Amino acid sequence: MISTRRESQFLTHTVGRVLEMLKLESTPINTKGYESLLDLVENTSGDSFDLYYGLFMYNRNVLEMLDRLDLAFEDLRKQLFGRLHEVVRKQLFGNAESRKVLQENYNKGHLNGAAALPSRSESVRFQGSARTYEYEAGNSSCSDDSSKLKIAIVGFGNFGQFLAKTFVQQGHTVLAYSRANYSDVAQKLGVSYFSNADDLCEQHPEVIVLCTSILSTEKIIKSLPFQRLKRSTLFVDVLSVKEFPRNMFLQHLPPHFDILCTHPMFGPESGKNGWNQLAFVFDKVRIGSEGSRVSRCNKFLDIFAREGCRMVEMSCAEHDWHAAGSQFITHTMGRVLEKLGLESTPINTKGYETLLNLVENTAGDSFDLYYGLFMYNVNAMEQLERLDLAFESLKDQLFGRLHGVLRRQLFGSSENPQELSEEPSVAKFSQNSAALVSSSSETLNAENN
Repeated sequence: MISTRRESQFLTHTVGRVLEMLKLESTPINTKGYESLLDLVENTSGDSFDLYYGLFMYNRNVLEMLDRLDLAFEDLRKQLFGRLHEVVRKQLFGNAESRKVLQENYNKGHLNGAAALPSRSESVRFQGSARTYEYEAGNSSCSDDSSKLKIAIVGFGNFGQFLAKTFVQQGHTVLAYSRANYSDVAQKLGVSYFSNADDLCEQHPEVIVLCTSILSTEKIIKSLPFQRLKRSTLFVDVLSVKEFPRNMFLQHLPPHFDILCTHPMFGPESGKNGWNQLAFVFDKVRIGSEGSRVSRCNKFLDIFAREGCRMVEMSCAEHDWHAAGSQFITHTMGRVLEKLGLESTPINTKGYETLLNLVENTAGDSFDLYYGLFMYNVNAMEQLERLDLAFESLKDQLFGRLHGVLRRQLFGSSENPQELSEEPSVAKFSQNSAALVSSSSETLNAENN
């Protein structure tokens, strides 16, 4: 039992120390999972490195766990880069149109993430730029029938159904369209279901909400019959990344359509007991100046405000910057830990419970969602590399101290054990991280020239 406790403690402290090296900070769009990681760092950072080294040195099983953690992280990287390689390979060896798309993606920085990575020092440009809006439900513009919206949901899977329940409860008319047949579910929710996109658009919805996956969004938007819609229709997305749908909307939507990019920072699981105080991020990318169009946008936002959401307005670029450091890191750690097959023990610590809860909260999400966070957020690659560097630096600390112990035993050295403390490895991580960013900047400058 003591061995089991030390193993769970060692894993908890290892994850905490790796995350501490990343210097995670609270953001305006924290998720519950990210909050738990911040708490884990706070709970483990006060313990000395000697305590952590003791957990490593005096339990014969922890070296195996360290190796398994290393293999799990490497396996996840292979999954990500394997999928990335497949995408690039198809584009390289596809038709001329595919090659053209590849070149456009490279130019925009979607596939060549290193060339467009902002350094950590540039984060100051975002400080204070996000604005939180507080709505008063009593003064809601959705208080009478004249202010109700006709909302079409394109993509009626779990998340689309999740949103539809609240839309209907607030009295809005909801239409739905999806490739799969959800007519029975729609009927139970009080939603009008359409199996044909033309039929949906001929209903002239005021708002079209895209609840598709990140990977299928562009294909879906290209397939919609825009000519059947009113010229001022408001398009809304709810994807976990924001610059990608923003650029896609601007590229493919006719200029007379309005654009609102949003990200509800919750889902069917985290929002099952209500949306109060859960973050809802939005960016009014293109809203017409006419009073009716401004009012319609505000009515849609008010749906979430009435449910108690914390309304945060920020640019799509700022959202993706914060999300790479919070949402992507959270999902990465959850998936790495999931590969270890962690189990509850009779002596769980609060920190270990945090890891178990993190795995549970992220395990339900598809790999496509996680891959989308990686593929369509230009900042994600930098965060993955920093996480890798942090883990390598922590291993250097452990084995560097171990090597020092053996060296003193072999050569009778009188060196001060404190000389093998954690500071050099932390400095090394900082230097490596700075080198990564410097290399990214040099690449960007070279390409621009």
